[in-house]
Amino acid sequence: MARPTAPILPLHLFDTDRLIGEEDRTMRDTVRRFVDDKIRPEVAQWYEAGTLPARDLAKELGSLGVLGMHLQGYGCAGTSATAYGLACMELEAGDSGIRSLVSVQGSLAMYAIWKHGSEEQKQEWLPRLAAGEAIGCFGLTEPDFGSNPAGMRTRARRDGDDWVLTGTKMWITNGSIADVAIVWAQTDDRIRGFVVPTDTPGFSAPEITRKLSLRASVTSELVLDEVRLPGSAILPEAAGLSGPLSCLNQARFGIIFGSLGAARDCLETAITYARERAIFDRPLASYQLTQAKLADMTLELGKGMLLALHLGRLEDEAQIKPAQVSLGKLNNVREAIAIARECRTILGAAGITTEYSVMRHANNLESVLTYEGTSEVHQLVIGQALTGEAAFR
Repeated sequence: MARPTAPILPLHLFDTDRLIGEEDRTMRDTVRRFVDDKIRPEVAQWYEAGTLPARDLAKELGSLGVLGMHLQGYGCAGTSATAYGLACMELEAGDSGIRSLVSVQGSLAMYAIWKHGSEEQKQEWLPRLAAGEAIGCFGLTEPDFGSNPAGMRTRARRDGDDWVLTGTKMWITNGSIADVAIVWAQTDDRIRGFVVPTDTPGFSAPEITRKLSLRASVTSELVLDEVRLPGSAILPEAAGLSGPLSCLNQARFGIIFGSLGAARDCLETAITYARERAIFDRPLASYQLTQAKLADMTLELGKGMLLALHLGRLEDEAQIKPAQVSLGKLNNVREAIAIARECRTILGAAGITTEYSVMRHANNLESVLTYEGTSEVHQLVIGQALTGEAAFR
């Protein structure tokens, strides 16, 4: 029988570090250490309890320079998009809920203000959000309108110089702990975005509980009952659905990398378990069926990583197209959840406990699969790019 050789990590087979610049690797490694020190020891307990110390984590993540890290100015780190993607990968290797906290803060709430806001709005909110001293959320999805945001019922009407908002948003990450909400509403002049301080009378954000996924994350409903805002609350540079969709593309980009972090953690966990677990007096890792599973999963993880890095370069060059973001989100999340499920089979009964991360990741990825655009929506985005025909209706 051949003697065992020293194992290597799955992505080392692809030597992907050669494709990552030194600054980006440094940021990745910094976030990885943070996850190892602050997230991994606690996240199983947070998940089981259905809670997250989000405010404390936001301040630590702000000190780390992760919040809105790919934005320029206003206290943001100004890193490359690839560095942001790699940070998302490390955060989601800890838990999808942690990456969601960062993604909603930076790619949705902060990006909306940075891209579409007035200078006054930027000065007021971005430095605090970047430091984690304030938390933001993003109100687009409604109870009856997820994949079809154009049908939203939330309404903003003029009343003198003010705006008055009425409506309901659903499945809003960070909602009940947010200091500011970016809310999208129908007006007489298309869909518009509004910067809504959450202490405004008429605003409430009841938390959604009894979740089986993203339990280490704050998920809320937003209720706007005649919320009166000054005229200056509107995002001046966003008119129509292109405004919120531009933000969603930023968040989807982070998911392209982030989902691979969950998959990588599952695969590394399964390899370690298989090497230590004895079956019929031999390591589980020594069986052909186990190695075939590990080889297939490593192949899909590596292909997803190569795709993510390529899309990261396109984003850094401002050359990426929405359909390419859809390619990345569709492929990488779909493969990540398949990897998580397959890894669970290697762990057997042990795989259903919180002692190991694989079932937690698999449950979280059920949410990642459908938020920021379902797989079906991304298939139709790609289909439209290929055929020139829109098939959404």
